Amino acid sequence: MLRKKTNGVAKGSRAGSLLSSLAAKTLDRRQFLTTSGVAVGGLAALSLTSGRVEAAAPATGGGEVVVKKSVCTHCSVGCTVEAEVQNGVWTGQEPGWDSPFNMGAHCAKGAAVREHAHGERRLKSPMKMVNGQWQKISWDTAINEIGDKMLEIREQSGPDSVYWLGSAKFNNEQAYLFRKFAAYWGTNNVDHQARICHSTTVAGVANTWGYGAMTNSYNDIHKSKAIFIIGGNPAEAHPVSLLHVLKAKEENNAPLIVCDPRFTRTAAHADEFVRFRPGSDVALVWGILWHIFENGWEDKEFIRTRVYGMEDIREEVKRWNPEEVERVTGAPGAQLERVARTLANNRPGTVIWCMGGTQHTNGNNNTRAYCVLQLALGNMGVAGGGTNIFRGHDNVQGATDLGVLADTLPGYYGLSAGSWAHWARVWEEDLDYLKGRFAVWDKDGKSRAMMNEKGIPVSRWIDGVLEAKENLEQPDNTRAMVLWGHAPNSQTRMTEMKEAMEKLDLLVVVDPFPTVSAVLHDRKEGAYLLPTTTQFETTGSVTASNRSLQWREKVVEPLFDSKVDHEIIKLFADKFGFTDRMFRNIAIDGDEPSIEDITREFNRGMWTIGYTGQSPERLKKHMKYQHHFDKTTLRAVGGPCDGDFYGMPWPCWGTPEMNHPGTANLYDMSLPVSEGGLTFRARFGVEHNGQNILADGVYSKNSEIKDGYPEFTMQMLMDLGWDGDLTAEERASIEAVAGASTNWKTDLSGGIQRVAIKHECAPFGNAKARAIVWNFPDPVPLHREPLYTSRRDLVADYPTYEDKTFWRVPTLYESIQKNDFSKEFPIILTSGRLVEYEGGGDETRSNPWLAELQQDMFIEINPRDANNLNVRDGNDVWVSGPEGSKIKVKAMVTERVGEGVAFMPFHFGGHYQGKDLRDKYPKGADPIVLGESTNTVQTYGYDSVTQMQETKATLCAIMPA
Repeated sequence: MLRKKTNGVAKGSRAGSLLSSLAAKTLDRRQFLTTSGVAVGGLAALSLTSGRVEAAAPATGGGEVVVKKSVCTHCSVGCTVEAEVQNGVWTGQEPGWDSPFNMGAHCAKGAAVREHAHGERRLKSPMKMVNGQWQKISWDTAINEIGDKMLEIREQSGPDSVYWLGSAKFNNEQAYLFRKFAAYWGTNNVDHQARICHSTTVAGVANTWGYGAMTNSYNDIHKSKAIFIIGGNPAEAHPVSLLHVLKAKEENNAPLIVCDPRFTRTAAHADEFVRFRPGSDVALVWGILWHIFENGWEDKEFIRTRVYGMEDIREEVKRWNPEEVERVTGAPGAQLERVARTLANNRPGTVIWCMGGTQHTNGNNNTRAYCVLQLALGNMGVAGGGTNIFRGHDNVQGATDLGVLADTLPGYYGLSAGSWAHWARVWEEDLDYLKGRFAVWDKDGKSRAMMNEKGIPVSRWIDGVLEAKENLEQPDNTRAMVLWGHAPNSQTRMTEMKEAMEKLDLLVVVDPFPTVSAVLHDRKEGAYLLPTTTQFETTGSVTASNRSLQWREKVVEPLFDSKVDHEIIKLFADKFGFTDRMFRNIAIDGDEPSIEDITREFNRGMWTIGYTGQSPERLKKHMKYQHHFDKTTLRAVGGPCDGDFYGMPWPCWGTPEMNHPGTANLYDMSLPVSEGGLTFRARFGVEHNGQNILADGVYSKNSEIKDGYPEFTMQMLMDLGWDGDLTAEERASIEAVAGASTNWKTDLSGGIQRVAIKHECAPFGNAKARAIVWNFPDPVPLHREPLYTSRRDLVADYPTYEDKTFWRVPTLYESIQKNDFSKEFPIILTSGRLVEYEGGGDETRSNPWLAELQQDMFIEINPRDANNLNVRDGNDVWVSGPEGSKIKVKAMVTERVGEGVAFMPFHFGGHYQGKDLRDKYPKGADPIVLGESTNTVQTYGYDSVTQMQETKATLCAIMPA
């Protein structure tokens, strides 16, 4: 909570103050959590006055209280929730004291998740819009009507005209099944929230050293000697993670450096706060690196043996002297020299970033610059170091890994012919059948198999609807949109989104809550709401930010007339006629596919990132024996999980029977591969421009190859004489794929991985990390000015890209930046999170415990700007954007933001350009708190590699309302 706004609850359909109603009662900590109460702020209160608040009563008296272990459904820390269930009713809640991640702590949102599951404001039954009003219908009617319309669109325009937008709220099994479903429907127009939160991280980091994920863990921060946070506010976005950060700060005396345009709650803990201009991350990092190179503080031996291309970085960094850095970023050179010295003197240090660094037209350059900083300091592949990327939603890491993306199949296999052949083998499917499900598009005399083409990313789905057909790189426009577990108010350009929603032939929302998708548009028909469950009403695995998998137990049966996501997927498969094929290796109970069978199926196929060793049985064992795992190293000490890392963070090589422990810290060569050690991945060949890009004379502990080496194939095993270690069954499986050409990613037996690891080699090779990425628009990360910049004096020196078409849609850069909007819209607008709410906010703003805490949408304005604009604290203001939209919000006058910069949270919805949309929600399903969305005034702008949206550096104007 930023501050208490009133003594009552939020305005609208709310009766009396929730906190006031508790004033006459007092409660201890356990009772507080049991009743899903929340503290005012980040971590749930540890010291409230004594007394009691009565827990929710079960449906019938008496009955055994059963404790079910689940995982919080909000951020990516992965906090264990212990739910107390009596007679099928969730009556109480405790944080998981044994969990290595939350260690008995909850944040405000985590403490309130019981209300999320039992919430009365959920969508309770399928609904259809009739003459502009929501009407209740049956599931059979909904599936049949939606399916008939989709089949009609498919017949007229092809499968790509239906867009299947998935969710970071899926568990891993549902995410995998959703991507498989899209393949059987015949489209790559499938995506989820990762596109608009960390796609630039995945692309930038994976193209630097092989895997696009957090390299270490929240717990490993305990060993850090310095902590550098840029574009992240974990105190509010990942509150429990701050326990781990502060442990290092206090026990190691680790200096905490926070770089942010805004003085956040995280910055309040910092030893050094660096305020810099939004959108100038690369310049800031190069300014720090200038001092490191100038003083010879880089790790020269690490660079020589494990890094390729650092000399090209040096050439770019030379131009970023302290004067130029201050001109571009606003950060003083003396301060950055102090930061550089601190990082050099306190190794290993970790670098942490979140969406403040990723959501830019320049996002892929930002994330690679952060990586280069760590490579220069030699902080990679070491405990206490690494790039600890804090992901957003509870399973955004897993949904990304499982392939709910427009450019890949599960496991980052991509969309090449070989990738499809691999997954056809896993699915035991006829590859020609799959090919026949996709369109083949003839354009300009050329035939293109859409099966192998990237789809439209979620950030651009509105352009798939609105763009002229002839400008799209697919057969026809998007005509049906399925928003499955997605908050549309988390996306920019909402005025155009409203237009796109109204132009669609069919709009389908699948969610426990109606979301803003139910009210933003003015449709009269052709819209449906389908109630899915929360993750507390199902079971399955979920992947935390550190790549650990955890298993959720089902807490309660599905409430109301909701269905679990995988059952809804199966119902659509029934309608479209491919259930028998899609589920040939997955048992179905009634209409519900077996979650454990789905886990085992992706275990059989995801060799690339090591999602193969984490069987349901091993995952459940880890949850049962959480108390056996060390809270810092994450390794089990004795017991049935002895030697495993908690959750078997991927890669967990080989089959479950191989018992690989998982990999806690990526690229750590101090351990044997069999015990969780790893090298940098040989993903980019063996040489570039005639230079070796394999590791130079270094290797993981006990490796039998004492130098760099390429990725393993059957031919390589034969050349080394190690093929004799294969079993007859493994050899037969390898021969059935591609014989000697079969590699570690496509061998369904796991034999190649097993044999490589028997000789303590990494299956994916041993290479150098890439400081330069020659296949990206900017091989060396460059600073480029935002499209909507207030610094017209910098555009000539640091221009954006030329306009281009990629990801099937035309994308504008220079044609926007050439226009000067800064006179009419002089204030830089950025956005971010609040501790009380999450994502688009529909779930959390519907939770009375959280809604009490922050009742109004607001904009932070610096006092000087406020006085110049005649704006007073607490008054209503209009915020307008350069693309013609405006919103009405409360002014918060504060020095949190610097002069010329304004900040808004992105969790609000239900108001639109001054209009309250409450009456458009289905009856009883309107969130308690409504407000304008910052994304109504956020503008056009997309990353040059991933189509990530720009939300952190645009322009606005503010005036009193």
